[in-house]
Amino acid sequence: MFRRREPVPFAFLAEADRFRSNVTPPPRERASFGQLAGRWLLGLTIVAALGGSLIIGVPALSLDHSAPQSPQSQASDNR
Repeated sequence: MFRRREPVPFAFLAEADRFRSNVTPPPRERASFGQLAGRWLLGLTIVAALGGSLIIGVPALSLDHSAPQSPQSQASDNR
């Protein structure tokens, strides 16, 4: 499960901050048109879903001032 790390000499740690590699990584592969279009479509879908949820949710959160302040049951009207 857990790997034991081997002890490292202190001299190696002291030189670690100025170590530079002479190996350059390969250049990144450019995304194709389909991948870019898919990313844009996914982003627009997420933004539209958030906007739609706001449009639907805001009226449910607003207070209805036309309703009576204290709810009364019908049983209390017929004493």
